[in-house]
Amino acid sequence: MSETQRSFKMQDLRGKLSANNYKMTPQRKEILQVFIDSEQGNHLSAEEVHELLRKKDFDFGLATVYRNVELLTELGILMKVNFDDGCVRYELSSGDGKTHRHHHLICLNCKKVIEFKEDMLDEVEDRIAAKADFEIVNHEVKFFGYCSDCRNKVTT
Repeated sequence: MSETQRSFKMQDLRGKLSANNYKMTPQRKEILQVFIDSEQGNHLSAEEVHELLRKKDFDFGLATVYRNVELLTELGILMKVNFDDGCVRYELSSGDGKTHRHHHLICLNCKKVIEFKEDMLDEVEDRIAAKADFEIVNHEVKFFGYCSDCRNKVTT
């Protein structure tokens, strides 16, 4: 479970909805619970959320899931992530605008996504901000390559 997942509780998410004049509907609650409980590092497409809800015997339509993940993204509760594979995925947002997002290692073979927590770009970011007279609030880095499982399959 990622640090972001551990830090969120349903009460916090309910507060974010309420602050924006939205209610915690049963659909929103279950969709958010999927992200809180996700074992996939929280990188879920709307279709994957829908499928996980169906496995839990919740009968929400795919359109309902799409509408709600988009709303939750607009409210800053979820963030869209793009792994350049043509599929939009979502993950819980820190929501504070100050915490840098984690980075991603993406396997070109099996498409596995590994979260990389260490942020070594603070110095580079400071230099860029100073040189361009620009306030940077976040950045995103993706590394593409081959995971150990895929590399081991080739050598065995």
